[in-house]
Amino acid sequence: MKKLVALLIIVLLTACKDEKPIIHIAPTLPKIIYEYGFKLNDYKVIHDTIKSGENFSEILDRHHVEYPKVLEIAAKIKDTFNVRRIKSGIPYTILAKKDSTEKAQVFIYKHSKVRYTVIDFKDSLVVSAYNAKKPVKSVVKTASGVITNNLSETMDGLGLNSYLTSKMADDIYAWTIDFSRLQKNDKFKIIYEQLYINDTIPVGIGEVKATYFEHGGKPFYAFKYLADSTLNIPDYFDDEATNLRRQFLKMPVQFSRISSRYNLRRRIAYYGNKIKPHKGTDFAAPIGTPIMATANGTVTASSYTRGNGKYVKVRHNGTYSTQYLHMSKRLVKVGDVVKQGDVIGLIGMTGNSGGPHVCYRFWKNGRQVDPLKQKLPAAEPMKKTIKPSYFEFITSIKNQLDVIKYPIALENNQITEVEIKQ
Repeated sequence: MKKLVALLIIVLLTACKDEKPIIHIAPTLPKIIYEYGFKLNDYKVIHDTIKSGENFSEILDRHHVEYPKVLEIAAKIKDTFNVRRIKSGIPYTILAKKDSTEKAQVFIYKHSKVRYTVIDFKDSLVVSAYNAKKPVKSVVKTASGVITNNLSETMDGLGLNSYLTSKMADDIYAWTIDFSRLQKNDKFKIIYEQLYINDTIPVGIGEVKATYFEHGGKPFYAFKYLADSTLNIPDYFDDEATNLRRQFLKMPVQFSRISSRYNLRRRIAYYGNKIKPHKGTDFAAPIGTPIMATANGTVTASSYTRGNGKYVKVRHNGTYSTQYLHMSKRLVKVGDVVKQGDVIGLIGMTGNSGGPHVCYRFWKNGRQVDPLKQKLPAAEPMKKTIKPSYFEFITSIKNQLDVIKYPIALENNQITEVEIKQ
């Protein structure tokens, strides 16, 4: 009996060993995709771009929405979205039915990579429209560069966003560094936020947290800091808590060159090589280039004379006034209040002018002086009670700036490598 049981066990084990295991493979489920607030798997998704001369009605008609329905949609959403103002070249997405009709249900107009408008008409009785934004992720990055010609070309060569160029030249250092007179091998470092959607698509620059600029061998630090919680407007301060902003911009035109300086003994061939004082500073730039007010003030003159051409004069306070000559067009009138950086006219060559430029004149206590030699007044200083917190705040950021490496350059100073850290 025992032998029979043992034999049966052996037979059963052998049978089980010979049988192949049954493997059950679960069916692959489609990836669920949500975007713009919709489950895209439920629709036929159509991406396109608005063609030149194309209108909203034509687009929806092509996607099987009848004209009376289009009129109804346009009327119901007019307070949120004006369908007559869609622009050619703007991308859009249609969510259509997943059946034989492929009739449009939703229209998504993409103002930018971040902003969009959703027009939802899938419910025959309810039409809605709303504006929204894609989630934006901020990544802190650092970059550095060595000036080869000018700041703009150097940053372009590094593949950096042009916003960083204008931020450094027109905002952070506009009052402390003359960017028309940069020297070869001047250097910069910068800590900034790069903005992304979907973790990989860059959509612009966020906050510029700190910068370092070495000009003529002198260091210029800048740290963004909210020193006045009442105004709630952050500003840039150096490593000694001095506000980098000044009451005046150094120049009224971006990225121009000085073609003639303030010179009381200048000789002019046109006048028989006689001494004719030049009491202004000429900034050469193409016709139509914007001219900016260099400080807050009130327009006291906006006129024309044979020598000055079209010009504007601004009184800033009881001490300072500025004047801008040879404009092609004046954009302000007497009595207008202007803020620093406001465009008050366009570069031209009206009046006695040998080429397109603006002659920038600067008065101090009623006397014309050289603006580039003035120690211009700074903005409100940081309060003493705030300084300890400020120095504590910038310690780690300054250390981060100091360890950023500069690009490796060849003998001809062409950048071959740059380190950008996340």
